[in-house]
Amino acid sequence: MDNQIAETKIPPIRNGTVIDHIASGQALNVLKILGVNEHNIDSIISIGMHVPSSKTDGWKDVIKVEDRELDQVTVGKIALIAPDATISIIRDYYVANKFKVRLDDHIVGLARCSNPNCITNRGEPVVPEFAVEERNPPKLICVYCDRMLTDISDNLL
Repeated sequence: MDNQIAETKIPPIRNGTVIDHIASGQALNVLKILGVNEHNIDSIISIGMHVPSSKTDGWKDVIKVEDRELDQVTVGKIALIAPDATISIIRDYYVANKFKVRLDDHIVGLARCSNPNCITNRGEPVVPEFAVEERNPPKLICVYCDRMLTDISDNLL
């Protein structure tokens, strides 16, 4: 009797989005950005965490979401926590569009400042804005109070 477990691969999706080359350990933060939780899963979501990466000779996470294409705001948020990620739009099992996420020089309205005394956190009608000081890993500086944003994933809007 053979008790060896067969290798299981994540199946391809017919239509949807594949987010690849997510930094290892960040898949759950990407799911948070996508708004996925146990109460609103309407389609198949496949998650690969800590899988080998041939691109970096290290590890990565991968997420496949059936029947969903991402808007630019969501892609911008993903770039803040997974700056090496690539997004593939899948239609009828083929890659219709593939692109690498990109951080702009200024980030507006995607995250809140971690300084509780910043004008953006004081009830004023001021949209949070950050200058990108470094891209990988992302280092953001608030343009209003000069505070470096700490723990980006916990401060996403």
